Amino acid sequence: MTRYAALLRGVNVGGSNRIAMADLRALLEGLGYTGVATLLQSGNAVLTAPEGSAEAVAADIEACLASELGLPVAVMVRTRADLRRVVGHLPFPVRDPAKCAVAFFGEEVDRERLAALDRAASAPEELAAGERELYLYLPDGLGRAKLPPLLARRLGAPFTIRNWATTTRLLALAEGVGG
Repeated sequence: MTRYAALLRGVNVGGSNRIAMADLRALLEGLGYTGVATLLQSGNAVLTAPEGSAEAVAADIEACLASELGLPVAVMVRTRADLRRVVGHLPFPVRDPAKCAVAFFGEEVDRERLAALDRAASAPEELAAGERELYLYLPDGLGRAKLPPLLARRLGAPFTIRNWATTTRLLALAEGVGG
């Protein structure tokens, strides 16, 4: 059995893709996952599933969200070990947990496209690549950030962003520490 974190993209943001966390928990339990818990109202869940791949869990959840709720939502899934790695490899100091964030991708970040980004266009925001994530420092906050829309246009792959406080809370929840 493996412990996973599932991060739903664009859920409960701006009145679209609405799903109650109780409904999300029920949906995940209906798929046979155990130990399901949610964090906040923005589509963060942890669950336990039989050994398999994070990609298979993501595809399973995406298909169920689409068929049961009519929500075409991308889902990024990480194992507990992945979350430990993400938290352990933050390449810059956490100056403010609300302004430090992780963009989680469903696949490896395209390094060539990333290298072609004009970093001056988003200064003073910071960006550092991980494996299937990008670490962001957004000094003016996520709502006014230039990097996320730039990344969406240039990288061509879906991603979802969680601030550092949420990322570390997800790890704690996956570890069984609480939420």
